[in-house]
Amino acid sequence: MDTSTKGTNTGKPQGLGASRACGLCDSAPMQRRTLLKLGIGSALVLAAAGGAVALLQPGLVKGKLSAPARLVLRRVAQAMLAGTLPAEAGAQDAALAALLTRADDFIAGTPRAVQAELSQLFALLPTAAGRRGIVGLSASWESATVQEVSAALQSMRTAGMDLKQQAYLGLHDIVCAPYFSGEESWAVLGYPGPTAV
Repeated sequence: MDTSTKGTNTGKPQGLGASRACGLCDSAPMQRRTLLKLGIGSALVLAAAGGAVALLQPGLVKGKLSAPARLVLRRVAQAMLAGTLPAEAGAQDAALAALLTRADDFIAGTPRAVQAELSQLFALLPTAAGRRGIVGLSASWESATVQEVSAALQSMRTAGMDLKQQAYLGLHDIVCAPYFSGEESWAVLGYPGPTAV
């Protein structure tokens, strides 16, 4: 796959080079048109696992992550970006808040069909059925440690089930692309920022 940024240089770190800075953010990036391309079979799995919840509590509300979805993505980001987030609590909170804002923008740029699947996924993941069945995380999102979430994500990443792998890749893109496009990540990458012209 061509990861060149020729013709699209914005002066910000892009592509795989940026994503290599965190352990769980080093998967090959997905194209937006294939993000969470799960298909009919996985839709049935989601329904069987508790997808009816998605009809009542969508993961996206007016195109933005719901409060439960934001908690899930925040905890996933803490695990995926471990070692790259600021160590100081206040700075880390600010970095995560900025990431969530950019994640909303990232999702808004995906096709409606992708947004519909993301809404279903983020409706399911906050539930016990989704957390255990898709992520493999026993502890609640509120109480799970970074190490527990990281281990669960690694298990998703290497799972034999396409649904888990695609869900992992979707989470990966929604965390890593927005984070590494933000100024707060540049120091981690050794990037001084765009050159003044």
